[in-house]
Parts: sequence; structure tokens; C-alpha cells
Amino acid sequence: MAEQHDAVIIGAGIIGASVGLELARRGWRTLNVDRLPAAGYGSTSASCAIIRSHYSTLDGTALAFEGYQYWRHWAEHLGVEDERGPARFEEVGCAVMKTPSNGFMTSICANLDALGIDWEDWDNDAIMERLPIYDLRSFAPAKRMDDPEFGEATGPAMSGAVFMPQAGYISDPQLATHNVQIAAEAAGARFLFNADVTAIRQAGGKVCGITLGNGEAIDAPVVVNVAGPHSAKVNDLAGVADGMNIKTRALRQEVVHVPAPDGFDYMARGPVTSDSDIACYSRPETGNHILFGSEDPECDDREWVDPDDYNTEFSAQWQTQALRAGQRVPDLKIPNQATGVVSLYDVADDWIPIYDKSDLPGFYMAVGTSGNQFKNAPVAGAMMAELIMRCQGGHDHDGDPVHFDYVFTKRRANIGFFSRNREINPDSSFTVLG
Repeated sequence: MAEQHDAVIIGAGIIGASVGLELARRGWRTLNVDRLPAAGYGSTSASCAIIRSHYSTLDGTALAFEGYQYWRHWAEHLGVEDERGPARFEEVGCAVMKTPSNGFMTSICANLDALGIDWEDWDNDAIMERLPIYDLRSFAPAKRMDDPEFGEATGPAMSGAVFMPQAGYISDPQLATHNVQIAAEAAGARFLFNADVTAIRQAGGKVCGITLGNGEAIDAPVVVNVAGPHSAKVNDLAGVADGMNIKTRALRQEVVHVPAPDGFDYMARGPVTSDSDIACYSRPETGNHILFGSEDPECDDREWVDPDDYNTEFSAQWQTQALRAGQRVPDLKIPNQATGVVSLYDVADDWIPIYDKSDLPGFYMAVGTSGNQFKNAPVAGAMMAELIMRCQGGHDHDGDPVHFDYVFTKRRANIGFFSRNREINPDSSFTVLG
């Protein structure tokens, strides 16, 4: 006889585990199924786990600021102790360089003001006081390493930065996911690892469960796709992709880890940064290293891949990003041996996530999380639980979008903003910045 659950969640990364937690707390019998050996072992483990609130859209900013509150109150959110200890939120703040490509932060600061989020206007002297290792010449636009003008200053000094103190990063994203798993299990949720989903079963035009690679059938009237870079493949299994206006793809990414300049304690003094002038974001990394990720400049090729068959080795992109970072930090110690992370993003067409139902009754999606939704996982889990329960209760979300009340910021969110049927959002940055 097939095992019965109220909901099966495909994926046990930080968002999938959060969906399981929130449904279990509402009395649902949930099962998270993941092909990997433990929670948070997939793209979550490779996440830079940056917590920040600045987004190009007001809705994205509001969601991120609500998510920030959960991380600040992490122990209270979990409600149980993990024998491995809690993940740490390193609240070092975030400095975003003002550039033409982000409109010198004018519209983004308007979003921050609308939500009462603290920010400071830094001139170049303020930047140098915090980061005396910087060279504040402009190098935009970002170039490929083989460009003969690569590394040459192209204009006057930078125009300052916007600093947001309510930001930082999670020291161990995999541990954070384990924390959520423990909380979910305390609420009655179950987790199944090393299990491939090979079919989304249907009966009477509705979801009725999943089938695993070993032939085991698991019954459930609700299946939630939180499969990260595999989300498009899971949607294909369910046959729902053709009914979506916004779709998802897997994008290969490389993240650089390099030692900080000699004599500068980056772990103590370094904030999270975003610098579209050199097309890099950064944060402190263990061992007084600096982590640099790409902000996806137009000159770089985007490598869309099959998540089951892609190059996991570093490429010339690693060196390009390291040298771009070296434009801003001239004394950066770039080693001969590449270190960092090669992983995948799950990217929606406009780089804004899909938190939604589907055309198949009982099948839901928290996908297209595009490398920037780790910070939003706790509130996304609660939002998805509300959406699922309302829709299973007969609410027509497509015709009358479900609204969700944020716990901390007391704002009411229209979940329809994250619809699979939305038009491409022109306010998006169309990058990992969201």
C-alpha cells in the first residue's frame, strides 16, 4: 500500500525545508524528498547566503526585509535547538556602489524609504575609511579578460555608495538548512534522502502523488516543486510548463574565494558589497578571504546547462572575476590555484521567483529562485503554506490572488506578484541582483 501524506515537497534545500516546516506547523503531514544525502546539500550549500533588502522592485524589497527579520530572530523562529548549533547571521552591513547602471541607487533608495529601511549615503571618503584597500577609479563597463582595455580606468572617481546596516550573511547555509529540518521534524515533518523522483502521478485531473526511482509510490494530494536548478525538469514531469508564461532554466555560475590583502582584517571590517562598475558582489569568507560573485555583465556569456550534465571545474571565468575584483582591490592576493564554488542558479525569465500554483490542481511551485532567494526562505515557506492551504480550500488564486500578512513588517503581500502567468517585469535588474 502506498504511503500517504498531505503534501510531498520535492527538494530539501533552504526553501523546500521551510515549506515543509510551515505546512507541518499548520498540522499537515509532510514529506520532503531529495535526491541528495542530506538537507541543504544542493545549490543551497553553494549559496553565498547574503542577507540584504535592496531590490529593484518594491515587492522584492518588502519580501527581503521581512526575510531579514526572520534571520535576526532565528532562534525564536526555529523554536527548537539543533545539536549542531544555530547558523550565525553576521550582520556586517551592505555597501552598494552608486553607478549609472543602478541609477546611482535613486529608485532603490526610494524603495528603502517606502519601507522604513535604514540606509546611509557614503561619499568616497566614507568608503575609504571603511575600505582603505579600495581603488575608487571607475572601470565600467565590465569587460572580458581578453579585451585590450581590460583593467584600464575609464572615467573619474566613483560617486560614493549607499550603505545599509541591516544586512550581512549567513556563515553556514547548509547548517541553516539543517536547523530548519530539525524544527520541521519537531513539528511532525519527515524527510527522505537519496531518493530520485521519476514521476508526478495524476488521477482525475489532479495530483495524486509521486513515484521514486526505486519504483516506490508515495501518495499525496499536494506536490510542491522546490527542486532548485532541477525545477524545470520537475515541471516537465508534471506537464505544467506549457501553461506557464514565465519559465525557469539552470545557469552555471562560478564564485571566487581569494585571500584579503596583507594587513587588512576583512572578516572584521569588510561589509557585503555590490559593485556594478566592476560587475562583482562580495562578502567576507572564512580564513580572512573575500568571496566574489558575478553580477552577470552583458559582455559575459550566460551558460545555460542541463543540471545533470555540466562542467563542475573552474574555467577562465574564475580568473576574469578575480581580476575584475583586483581592479577595485589592487593588492588582492590572487592565487595560482582557483578556489571557490562552481554551482547552478535556478533562474526565471525575469530573475524574479515563481511562488505559485500551477494549471495542474494540487501541484505548486517555489522555483526560479535565481541565486538571490536564500535570504527569503523563511518567509517564502510561510507564504507558500498560506497559498497552498487557501488553494486546496477552493480559492481561485489566478482570478483573485491570495494575500499574505508579513509577521514582522506588518505589510500585506500580494502573492500574485510572483505568478507564473505574469508578464516580464521591466523593473527587474535581469541579474542575480533581482
